[in-house]
This record gives sequence, C-alpha cells and structure tokens, in this order.
Amino acid sequence: NFPFLAVADWPQFRGPDGMGTSPDTGIPETWSDTENIAWKIPLPGVGASSPVVIGDKVFLTASEGGADDVRRHVMCLSLRDGKLLWDKTVESLLPEQSKIREDHGYASSTPVATDDRLFVFFGKSGVFAFDHDGKQLWNTTVGSALNGWGSAASLTLHQNLVLVNASVESESLVALDQTSGKEVWKVGGITESWHAPVLAPGADGKTEVIAALNGELRAFDAVDGKPLWQCKSGIGWYMCPMPLVRDGIVYAVGGRSGLGGLAVRTGGTGDVTETRRLWTLQKATNVPTPILHGGHLYFANDSTAVAHCVDIKTGEFVYSERLVPNPDGIYASPILIGERILYLGRGGQAVFIAAKPEFKVLSSAVLENRRGMFNASPVIAGNRLLLRSNKFLYCIGATDLR
Repeated sequence: NFPFLAVADWPQFRGPDGMGTSPDTGIPETWSDTENIAWKIPLPGVGASSPVVIGDKVFLTASEGGADDVRRHVMCLSLRDGKLLWDKTVESLLPEQSKIREDHGYASSTPVATDDRLFVFFGKSGVFAFDHDGKQLWNTTVGSALNGWGSAASLTLHQNLVLVNASVESESLVALDQTSGKEVWKVGGITESWHAPVLAPGADGKTEVIAALNGELRAFDAVDGKPLWQCKSGIGWYMCPMPLVRDGIVYAVGGRSGLGGLAVRTGGTGDVTETRRLWTLQKATNVPTPILHGGHLYFANDSTAVAHCVDIKTGEFVYSERLVPNPDGIYASPILIGERILYLGRGGQAVFIAAKPEFKVLSSAVLENRRGMFNASPVIAGNRLLLRSNKFLYCIGATDLR
C-alpha cells in the first residue's frame, strides 16, 4: 500500500477501456525538468511505445541499435520510485527495416498486461508473452514484411485472445491464444492500418473487432474472425488513430487524403455505408487518437496543432482553435484527466485545455527544453503521470513518498 497513490491499473494503450480517460486524482497542472518530478530514469533505448501499469509495476519497451543488430528491451520498474526490477532482451529476427523514418526505433507498440502476464509486439519478430517476473513464456510470429515507418500497432486482449493488427507484417488481423501463443484465427486484407484492434460490444452479446484501414472500416466476430460488416470511409490513405466506440457507434478519424472521419452504427451486416454511416468529417487528426467526452469528440491535428471539438450527434465542428503554446507536432494521443485534456507535443511541450465545447487553455508545461522526442502517449497511474521520451521515463506528481 502506497499512501501517495490511488492506483488504478493502466494495462494497455490508452488505459483500461482504451478511451484515454482518468478521474482527476491530483495530477499537477504544470511541471518542468525541476518541478513536480517524482522520479526520472534514463532508458536503454528509444521507442514510441507507452508504459503500462499493473499495481506498482510499470512495464515498458525500448530498442537500441540498427537493422542488423537490434536489441529490444522489455523492462519492469517500480511505480513508487522508478527502481528497475528487471530488464530482459528478446531475440529479434534480423535484419530489420534498414531505416525507421523519424528515428523512433524498433519498439513502437504499447504492451498489454493482465494480473500475471505481459504481452509485447515487435513486428516481424512477433508477439512475446512474459510473466511478471520477466520469464518468457512464448513467442509467435505473425508475418515478416517490413515498412519504413516500422511496426506500431499496439495489442488488445479479449477473453482468452491476444488480438494483433499485423497490417505491416502480413496485411492481416490475428488472434492468438493467451496461454499457448497458438493462432486461433486470422483474416486478411488489412492494409494501411496502424492502430490497436478495437472492441465493440453488441446488443446480442457478440463482440465485434473493428479495424480502420485505407478506404473503409471493417468489423469481425471476436470469437472466430468471421466478417460482419464493412463501411466506406472516404479516407483514402492510412489510418493511425484508434476508432472509439460508445453506445453502439464507432467514431473514426484518420489520415491525409479524402475525408477526415466518420461515425458508423455497429451491428450491421455486409456493406453498411448507405444504411449505418451517420456523418463524415472534413478535418482530421492524422496520428493521435481523439478523446470522446460527453457529447463531443476532441482531437488536434498532428502537424498544425489546431484543436477541434465535434458534436457527435451531428458531426458538426464546434470549434477549431490553435493550441497555445504551440506543441510543434503531436504524435502522442491526448488523455482526459477529470475535466482537463492534455495534449503533448513531440518536443516536450504540454498543453492542458478545458474538456468543454468552449475552447480554453488552462495551463502548460515543458520538458527537455522543447528539444526532446516524445512520441509515446501519456499514462495515468493514481496521482502520477508517466511521460516517456526517447531518453527518459518521467514520473510526474507528488514527491512526498511517506
């Protein structure tokens, strides 16, 4: 028991439900390299993967080296003080992509954890399962293709399955058995899709797995991978942000060409473009996953740092305003802390805005003099905020550990 923490697990990309939200638990409104830093540790390598948290354990991946000598790290640290509990290196299938664009390395997929297991994804080297003491339990490959952006789709769990978006490795969506690592089902045709598989519960008790790819959304039965429905998106290129699901509706924003986003009612059969697509957007976010809060969708464009608010009933934009200070590029997905939305820029500039349909900047904070490389998304663990750069893992919050 740690008095300074009201720990709630953050076991996967964007938290317990994949929505990137947390109650307001005393996260500071501002910080710096010398202010409100509970602890900070140097990392053995770079990466765009976010930490995940189970109790007092923080799990994180990193990579060092190049295409012919990649060394990938799977680490476990204490949330209390940042102490390294273990650091395992996995054997990678080489060679890797000769150059990863923007140098974010070979560890971009956020792990997913249960109370006793950790699952990590390293592209063509496959999916690895560990126990919480760092013992490797299995390794399963899901394809061998490479991409200049690397491999970045995070993992999702459903019942006894590990769901893997292997769009880069084999243009497929793969379900593995959590205990053995054996393939349970696999579907093809998943192209230009970069996000973690998304789960949508159905009224009939059936869970859909949703993938956003170039040109359309597709849904599959989570149990056996059977195709259920597809919907044209009008988005002609890659899809990075995770779709969000609430009350039987999928909200998906996307990339650089065509439309910007859409809303689709789940539960259909076949092509539902004309029957279940509710609205489309002209503007998009490109990389970060939005926040869905109340009756609004909040997101910021990765390159312009223009923040948008959309009415989810109509698809109409409530506001489009530039963040100040300018984060200078945003790859990290925003998180909602109480009634505050945190946007984190790639250099280390953070901006809090009000989670309301009236644009208001509340505060800002800076790390690494705006010259760092923060591609990973923020993580909440009780009253602690974890931020990962290519150099350090920061724990922001109360410094009194009594």
